[in-house]
Amino acid sequence: MESLSGQRAVITGGARGIGFAIATRLLAAGADVAIWDVDAAQGARAAAQLSDRGRAEAVAVDVADAASVDQAARETLRRNGRVDVLVNNAGIAGPNMTTWEYPRDAWQKVLDIDLTGVFLCCRALVPSMLERNYGRIVNIASIAGKEGNANAAAYSAAKAGVIALTKSLGKELAGTGVLVNCVTPAAVETDIFAQMTRAHIEFMRSKIPMGRFGTVEEVAALVAWLASRECSFSTGAVFDISGGRATY
Repeated sequence: MESLSGQRAVITGGARGIGFAIATRLLAAGADVAIWDVDAAQGARAAAQLSDRGRAEAVAVDVADAASVDQAARETLRRNGRVDVLVNNAGIAGPNMTTWEYPRDAWQKVLDIDLTGVFLCCRALVPSMLERNYGRIVNIASIAGKEGNANAAAYSAAKAGVIALTKSLGKELAGTGVLVNCVTPAAVETDIFAQMTRAHIEFMRSKIPMGRFGTVEEVAALVAWLASRECSFSTGAVFDISGGRATY
């Protein structure tokens, strides 16, 4: 297991699902974690549940709101002194509808959380990483951002944006000690499935050659490596974890 001893990590959407699995894995590797989640109560429960594994704290934050993100960054930096690792995991699926039927407010909400939220968190924490010339940023994108899922235009577009943002920021920071990468999972069975129709879930399964969904632990293992010092020559890169679905 990659050593993250002494590292201080922020995980957005860390109160459940993939984010919680990432928090668990990073704690096991020796990191301290700050769970940034819009659900303050669930965030507090998650931090308490993890407290026997290491130092975990919860910070209530809406990643789609710039003032909320900036406040969370100030609070976390004040408490911990620095942030070495940022995992941008918070996201929603949005409704499953054709593009021409998609409600404008739902479109905007998905883009605000899934894409703008990543931008806002990077904007808030990259300057402190640059001061120390060290950092690891891991963005959770999706295979949908590469291929585009039917009846999921907002989610697909947002995750494509996350991939492009990762590439742009990675190039901007390539001459520093701050590395930026993203992972593109195929479907992983979490609470987000509750936002999807059964038909859409089965469609996603049918696209995976291995015939199953990924697990949160599998994604967390990849993120842990990308968050470590062992990841030293990859930036602006996209790492697939798709059960064979990815074609490029």
